[in-house]
Amino acid sequence: MKDSNFLKENNGRLMWHPMTSPKDSIDNPPKIITGSDGVSITDIDGHRVVDGVGGLWNVNLGYSCRPVKDAITTQLDRLPYYSTFRGTSNDVAIELSYELGEFFKPDGLSRAFFTSGGSDSVETSLRLARQYHKLRGEPGRVKFLSLKKGYHGTHVGGASVNGNANFRNAYEPLLPGCYHIPAPYTYRNPFNETDPERLAQLCAAALEDEIAFQGANTIAAMIMEPILGAGGVIPPHKSFAPMVREICNRNGILLITDEVITAYGRTGAWSGARLWGIQPDMMCTAKAITNGYFPFGAVMLGDKLIELFEDNPDAKIGHGYTYSGHPVGAAAALACLAETKRLNVIENAADRGTQLYQGCLKLMEKHDIIGDVRGGYGLMTAMEMVSDRGSKKPIDAATASTVQETAYQNGAMVRVSGPNLILSPPLVLTETDASAILNALDAGFRAT
Repeated sequence: MKDSNFLKENNGRLMWHPMTSPKDSIDNPPKIITGSDGVSITDIDGHRVVDGVGGLWNVNLGYSCRPVKDAITTQLDRLPYYSTFRGTSNDVAIELSYELGEFFKPDGLSRAFFTSGGSDSVETSLRLARQYHKLRGEPGRVKFLSLKKGYHGTHVGGASVNGNANFRNAYEPLLPGCYHIPAPYTYRNPFNETDPERLAQLCAAALEDEIAFQGANTIAAMIMEPILGAGGVIPPHKSFAPMVREICNRNGILLITDEVITAYGRTGAWSGARLWGIQPDMMCTAKAITNGYFPFGAVMLGDKLIELFEDNPDAKIGHGYTYSGHPVGAAAALACLAETKRLNVIENAADRGTQLYQGCLKLMEKHDIIGDVRGGYGLMTAMEMVSDRGSKKPIDAATASTVQETAYQNGAMVRVSGPNLILSPPLVLTETDASAILNALDAGFRAT
């Protein structure tokens, strides 16, 4: 490790950062995080704050989770790597596949395909969806449906089904055959509908209309987040996911839930599918599967795929990653899953999530800059900032940055994405930690 002067002098100069421009990293050097403990992080100047971002939605158990750290170091000594490509496997990946099958049994999912992370999991699910229909004798089913405002990673397939132009425009043309349905987003939607249940019905009707227009026999899968995360924490009405499940079933379309964020307890339920009472055909998971300590992911597979792929000599999966089933990642995931269940994090996620959500609603009463507050399902909360509540005009970038920086100086790391201020802290957050985040946010809004 170089001394602090070297780090500050080179900050933003030599490394290109995700989701920003190289110029912005030089003009506004990123925070240099050098330490962590519990649910807090410390920067190079010794400034310690509560991490309201949870790393990037993934450090569910905080930064001091000893069982996961010990599992990683033990596995590094025993078997640091071996491939799981055809002909070889490893013991911890086998054990993990069993444990995940048990964990996701209520979701109707009992097989795992291991990946290196969330974008990989999405790409895997899209590929397997197309292969599924080819094996069934319907090779024309190649199209994908998804929601506007949805986020599905950054690979070409994931960017193609993404519902946000920020992740698409610079890289087009993308994968053909991807079509987007209005999201059940009460604050902004093309129907000018503010009633969540009625909006859910309108969005479901739009889905049916798009299927009829495209032709059901051309569509492979619908992919959606149970609660839209990076797009601004948009929870649908409870009726929406069951309607989508029924529409997909009726039209022979696979349903993929992208639970890179929502799996493993963040919503106050063990999965987003379980939260809404549905069973998807595939589920994309990653992030919290290792508490963020090792890049790893898993696509969980249900009966439709199992019945078609297994005992089928034609069902060769020509897809995978060098690090699929990585033994160190699998060991981390096993320890993380055990600790996640032992702590029963869904209870605290629900309690602290309610505290943050209610606290943000109170902040909205004090600060006109807050146009909308969304959440109420576990530790996923967003505030949409506006320059005028009447017109809903989004806040300018400079003011949003002021809120974020002031909150940081007052004790909390929060994330600003466009006009949205998003909170996704660790699921082991305490009541005191949550209050610290709310107090920091209050200071941030007062500074505008």
